[in-house]
Amino acid sequence: MSQSSSGRWFEDLRVGDVVISPARTVTEADVTLFAGLSGDYNPLHTDAVFAQATPFGQRIAHGLLGLSVASGLVARAGLTDANVLAFMGLTWKFRRPVFFGDTIRVRAEVKHTRAMPSAGGGLVTLKLAVINQDDAVVQEGEWKLMVRARDGAPGDSC
Repeated sequence: MSQSSSGRWFEDLRVGDVVISPARTVTEADVTLFAGLSGDYNPLHTDAVFAQATPFGQRIAHGLLGLSVASGLVARAGLTDANVLAFMGLTWKFRRPVFFGDTIRVRAEVKHTRAMPSAGGGLVTLKLAVINQDDAVVQEGEWKLMVRARDGAPGDSC
């Protein structure tokens, strides 16, 4: 079957494969826009005077903004483009803050695959680490994705 798609197919993902995403700098504008989109105006993210008195000494990005940016970086790395049928779940830990001006990238490793022909592909578990410009892990966890097989039916999903 010929399909127009971008990204990796289930068959292309092998346990142990590692992909490093492009990097992206998290800006004050990102935090402001995320606060507006999410409705989360916690002063830790939006009030510089308040944030100075916290253990961080400055404003930090929302943890979920970091996770959202990670999702975009993984897509830019070609792992979650059009061949992902479903995002099945995740476990996630927030290890360190992401400060305004931090540049982050994602290291993604294929930890497990399981073919599911009836779903048109297979289940893939990725181990991810969000890494800042100092090579410190700021967030990490696992994502489970249903990824289309080359011969999978595009309308099938789990």
